[in-house]
Amino acid sequence: MIDVVAGVDSSTQSCTVELRDAASGALVSTGRAPHPVTHPPISEQDPESWWQALVAAMGDARRDVEVRIIGVSVGAQCHGLVVSDEAGRLLRPARLWNDTTSGPQAAALLDRHPASWWAQQIGIVPSAAITISKLALLAETDADAFARVRHISVPHDWLTYRLTGRRVTDRSDASGTGYYSADTGRWRTDILDEVVGERDWAPLLPEVLAPDEAAGRIAPAAAAELGIDPGALVGAGGGDQHLAAQGIGLGEGDVAYSLGTSGVVFATTPDPVVDVTGSVDGVANVTGGYLPLVCTLNATKVTDTIARLLAVDHAALAALALAAPLDPERPLLAAYLDGERSPRLPSARGMLAGLSTATSREQLALAAFEGVALGLVRGERGLASLGIPVTGRTIAIGGGARSHAYRQIIADLTGRAVHTVDAPEGTARGAAIQAAAVVRGETVAAVTDAWRPEATSVTEPVADRGDIWNRYIRLADLQSDGERF
Repeated sequence: MIDVVAGVDSSTQSCTVELRDAASGALVSTGRAPHPVTHPPISEQDPESWWQALVAAMGDARRDVEVRIIGVSVGAQCHGLVVSDEAGRLLRPARLWNDTTSGPQAAALLDRHPASWWAQQIGIVPSAAITISKLALLAETDADAFARVRHISVPHDWLTYRLTGRRVTDRSDASGTGYYSADTGRWRTDILDEVVGERDWAPLLPEVLAPDEAAGRIAPAAAAELGIDPGALVGAGGGDQHLAAQGIGLGEGDVAYSLGTSGVVFATTPDPVVDVTGSVDGVANVTGGYLPLVCTLNATKVTDTIARLLAVDHAALAALALAAPLDPERPLLAAYLDGERSPRLPSARGMLAGLSTATSREQLALAAFEGVALGLVRGERGLASLGIPVTGRTIAIGGGARSHAYRQIIADLTGRAVHTVDAPEGTARGAAIQAAAVVRGETVAAVTDAWRPEATSVTEPVADRGDIWNRYIRLADLQSDGERF
C-alpha cells in the first residue's frame, strides 16, 4: 500500500479526482462523476450534488488500487455564490459563474464606481460572473434568504468546509469575489456595506489562508465517507485555473490557453496587475503572486454546438475546419452563444457574418474554432498591453487542448508554437501538488518545480491568419449590452 494525495477538480460539468504518489507525484488513478447539467443564462446547482459527485469520484479513483490517502485539496469553479444559515443549511441553490441573471446588478455597480476604481481597489471589475454581483441580486430579490445568511462561500470553500468543518478559503478564489483585495490581503467589507447593504459582514466571510497553509485535518465523518485516512491533511484549495497553473508548471513568461466550458488565457507574475479598463482580471495565484487572466464564457461548448448542428463528432468537426481554405472573406463567428464576460455583454448572442451561397460545411466548422480562439487571442493581447511577458511557452490545457484544430489555429493566430504537457487534468494535478506540499511541509512552488510535467506535443504555426483580425474585431464589438440582432 502506498501513500497518496488526492487532487480534486470540482468543475461546472463534473468532479475529477487524481490520486498521486505523495513522494514522486506519479499518477496512480483517476476517478470522475458528473454534475447536474446547467442551461445559462440561469445556471444553478445544488452544492450537495458537488459533495455526492466527490464521494462518487473518490470511490471511482480508489476502486482498483490499494492506497492510503494522506492529503487532499480542492480546486473548483470560481465565483459561484453559496449561502447557508447559522446551522450550515443551504439557503438556495448556488448561482454559478456562468449565470448571467445578475447582469443588471453588475451594471449598477459600475454606475456607482467606474471600472478604473474597481480595478485599483480590488483588481477585478464587476460582471455578471463574479460573486459580488450575485450577492447584490440575492439582497434585491430574496430579502428573507439574505437576512438569514450567516456563511458566504464560493464552491471550493464550501467543499473544504465539508472536508474539515472549517470556514476557510485561499487568496486565489477570494480575489475573484469582488470584495477582497489580494494586494492588501483583506476583505473589503466597506465595499459590501456600500453596494449590497450594511451589516456585520466579517463573521459571514471565511478566513483567508496563506498559500502554503493547511485548512486542517479531515473531519471523521468525511474521512469515513470518502475512504481517506483519518489523519489526512487538507490543503487550502483554490480556484480552478489558479491550481491548473501549478498543475501545468506555468512559469513567468508562459501563457496558458484553457479550453473548457469557458475559455481562459492567463499568465503568472510576482506583482499585482491593475487594468483600469477592466479587461484583465488581476487575481491572485496560489503561491503568493498573481494570475492575470481574461475569461470568456464560451469555448468548447461553441464547437460542441456547431458539431451538433452539422451532425458530426468532434474529430470530424476538427477535420472539416482544418480542410477549409483560408479565404480572407470567409465566415467569422463572434462566439457569444450564452452571453459574454469578456467583453462584458451578458445579454449578447453569437453572430455569424460573411455567409454566401458558396459557404461550405468546412467554413462553418472553421468559424466555430476561430471564433473561440480569436476571443482568447484578444485576451492575450490585453495581457501583453499591460507589460505582462508572453514570450515563453504557449500551453494549451483543458478538453479542447486535445483537438489539433484548436492547437493549430491558436498557433497560427499567435505565430508561436502551442505546447501540451502531461497534465490532462491540470486543476486536479495542481490540487494534488498543493496537498503534497502541506503533507510534506514544503511550499506549493517547490513541489510544482519538482513535479513539473513533460511536454506531450508541440504544434508549430503553418499559416498566417492575421488577415481576419480587423474583421473579427468589428464583428465582436458590434453588439452593445442588451442589444440583440
